[in-house]
Amino acid sequence: MMQRTQHSSPRRLARITGLFYLLTILAGIFAQGFVSQRLIIFGDAAATANNILSHETLFRWGFTVYMIEMACQIVFTALFYELLKPVSRRISLVAAFLGLAGCTIKAFARVFYLAPLFILPAAPSTGAFTRDQLQALSLFFLKFNDRGAAMALAFFGFYALLTGYLIFQSSYLPRFLGAWSILAGLGWLTFLDPPLGYRLFNYLAPFGLLGALAIIFWLLVFAVNESRWNEITAAPSTGR
Repeated sequence: MMQRTQHSSPRRLARITGLFYLLTILAGIFAQGFVSQRLIIFGDAAATANNILSHETLFRWGFTVYMIEMACQIVFTALFYELLKPVSRRISLVAAFLGLAGCTIKAFARVFYLAPLFILPAAPSTGAFTRDQLQALSLFFLKFNDRGAAMALAFFGFYALLTGYLIFQSSYLPRFLGAWSILAGLGWLTFLDPPLGYRLFNYLAPFGLLGALAIIFWLLVFAVNESRWNEITAAPSTGR
């Protein structure tokens, strides 16, 4: 039984990794696509404020799902480290730290997403700011949230480059997945210059999403080549 469990562990690890990657993507799509983009209008502070106050429960759920997204991404990052560690423990560890740094920045930025829920209800009761000023301040914090998430994409770009390299070198995962990840990582690195990243985002996002879905599909359906995994794991660690 112990031998059978050990034999099946790489495939189980791969499928669990794929599951948390899928949960990360689904949570992000819901929070960003069905909540933020529906309620937040960056060019109109008054309309954004009215949307948030009229759909406060949905807005709060957006924050909750953002946190679930981050939790799943942290778990995915840790599991992917284990999955790619046989190729190079050092590179996989560096990639994991870069991914976790991106998660930290993104999670911290989401704190500002909640700011309108504290600022906007104060409009009728405070005399320090006008309603228009509070609406503008609320939108400012939402923009800060958005810029913080964009900063995280640069770290995820470095992460995708390194994990793509490890996938390409692994021989127990398809090389085309590694190449796709490397190209996606180069794309996300455009957010080292945020204005450039924002201009290219509508092209980068579909390409990156398709690459992520390809990795998820492979991990969930095919997992890894166990024989190659076992060969690499059993090989001397010198140079890895």
